[in-house]
Amino acid sequence: MSRPFIIAGPCSAESEESLLRVAHDLKAVGTDAFRAGLWKPRTHPGSFSGVGSEGIGWMLEVKRSTGLPIATEVLDATHAELCRNAGFDILWIGARTTSNPYLVQEIAEALSGAPVTVLVKNPLSPDLELWTGALERFGEAGVGEIVAVHRGFTPVGKTKYRNEPYWEAALSMKGRFPGMRMLCDPSHIAGKAGYVAGIAGRAVDLGFDG
Repeated sequence: MSRPFIIAGPCSAESEESLLRVAHDLKAVGTDAFRAGLWKPRTHPGSFSGVGSEGIGWMLEVKRSTGLPIATEVLDATHAELCRNAGFDILWIGARTTSNPYLVQEIAEALSGAPVTVLVKNPLSPDLELWTGALERFGEAGVGEIVAVHRGFTPVGKTKYRNEPYWEAALSMKGRFPGMRMLCDPSHIAGKAGYVAGIAGRAVDLGFDG
């Protein structure tokens, strides 16, 4: 297996200065793409929900300054169109969105034919049909590349990790789409920094692509 593909960056974009500083640090250690959330689907009202479209220009400056491909999450067709027109390289579909086929279809139509990589995270529950359906919708839309992302599943009760890995579910998806790259989101599974390296290592041992 070749070296894993690494996407890294802050959960949320907070300022252009902080994005540029982190992006240059990450490029120096070999990161392949830079990510930051512009829109954040928070559970409770009043929580910080991201800087929104204001951050698009910040991300474009990161791309210009570092040469790294840039990635962000899109939650609806409007976000998708804004990022497509701006020239984002990678867009990801979060677990909550993957769980809603109606939203997935709208985003897929907004990205139809776009030369963009779409990362599709697993749904909140280990429902492989929901995950499969989302991947198929982007396949029918003819985007540049579709990549599955394993970010773990919402647990029942208290567990060691924020999200349960259920590795067997992710490996089953690899079997369904043998030619598709699959990445692991170790920080989303872990919930604590101390667990990230171990989860990332496990993913590499299981044949994940990044």
